[in-house]
Formats: sequence, C-alpha cells, structure tokens
Amino acid sequence: MTIEIIPLPIDKEIEIGEKLSNLFTSSKQKFQDGDILVLSQKIISKQEGRIVDLSTIIPSVLAVGIGSEYNKDPKLVEIILSETKRIVRMENGVIIVETKHGLMCANAGVDESNVSNGYVTLLPTDSDKSARALREEILKKTGKKIAVLISDTFGRPFRMGQTDCAIGVAGMDSILDYKGKKDIHGKLLRVTVIAIADELCSASELVRGKLLRTPAAIIRNYKFSGNEGTVKSLLRPDKEDLFR
Repeated sequence: MTIEIIPLPIDKEIEIGEKLSNLFTSSKQKFQDGDILVLSQKIISKQEGRIVDLSTIIPSVLAVGIGSEYNKDPKLVEIILSETKRIVRMENGVIIVETKHGLMCANAGVDESNVSNGYVTLLPTDSDKSARALREEILKKTGKKIAVLISDTFGRPFRMGQTDCAIGVAGMDSILDYKGKKDIHGKLLRVTVIAIADELCSASELVRGKLLRTPAAIIRNYKFSGNEGTVKSLLRPDKEDLFR
C-alpha cells in the first residue's frame, strides 16, 4: 500500500463564516472516495469566530497573580482560565490544563500564532461537530465520501518536541484496535490499540508545516474503517490514567 499526502495551500486569510467546503472543492486537487481531509484547528477556529481581542479582556485577581508568577500576560491567562476545566500543572512558565473539551494541553489551546497581533484563537467549541459539518458539505457538493480530521499541535510527556494530534473526527474510527487478533507468531494481542487519527494528523503535518500557508492536506489510499469515530475515543479514562 502506497499512501499519498497531498498539500492544500491556502493563500488567503480565513474569514468568520467562510464556507470552507467552497474553498476545498474549488481547489485544483479534487476529492476521491476514501480520501481523508486533515485540516488545522486554526482555520476552523477562525471560520467559527473563536477569536478574542486581548484589549477587551479584564483579568481577574487570579489571572494577575498567575501572570506575575509565570511571566505571562494576565489577559492571556484570563482567557486560558476561561477555557479550562482544571489546572493540571504550572511550572517553568508552562500551564498544563484539562480543557472544557476534556483535552490535556498547554494553555487550554489558546494560541497567539498565525493571527493578528493583540488577538488569540481558541479551540473550536465542538471539533467533532465541525468535522461532521464540513464532511457533509463536501459530500453534498462532490458526491465523494471522505473522512475529516481536525488537527492541533500538542506537546508530549517524556519526549521533546511537539506533534500533531486529532481534536476532531468525522467519517472514520479514531482508534485501530488490534485486541483479540494474533501476531505473526500466533500470539494473541491484548493491549495494542493504535491512535490512528493522531498518526494521520502527524503524517499530514509533514507537508502542511507551520510556515507554509498550507493548513490542510489530503491523505489518499489509506484504507480506514468508515464507522463514525469521535475524539472522545482518544481520551484516556481517569481510571486507566497512571499519571493523573
């Protein structure tokens, strides 16, 4: 099996309310049945208006205290707190939280990159819903059955560097479960579960990059299960998490 990863550059700023399906279906690269469209969280956030003007924020006493302690803009800290379910850890200028979505990440996904100075973007309110809506729009316009993954960049415990992970899934299973199958030596696999949605997002980043104005890519010729997955399948339950 040979997999293609096809970059989809966009040379314009995404506007609030913009029809992303029009943007992708008008591309020179046409969709085929079984394609996987991977797109950056940032363009979904911009399209959905999840943008905050820092000048409009009045920081709380808590945000001022954290900002002073960790050398962060208290207005930025206030936005992080507003998107946070609980703070997991704060150290060395890093704030790790559990977001209202259930994601574990730095700064609750609040991001100052690739947006005008003085503004930040927030994670989409419901990335699975956003992915489903885009998938359905593309199906209506093209008749092609594809999967859609929304990707964001996360750090990792125990390893340096960041990698892209799925925060929204539509049209495919997010997990590839080998439990109950046998390996090449006939041994029964008991715990092997692959986060395939994360792996696909990470692979797509190789052609999307951070500075290439290429927030989306098509992954072609990867055979996936067409069941309707969700990002929740990728979140480890509390009782199974050794580090909470």
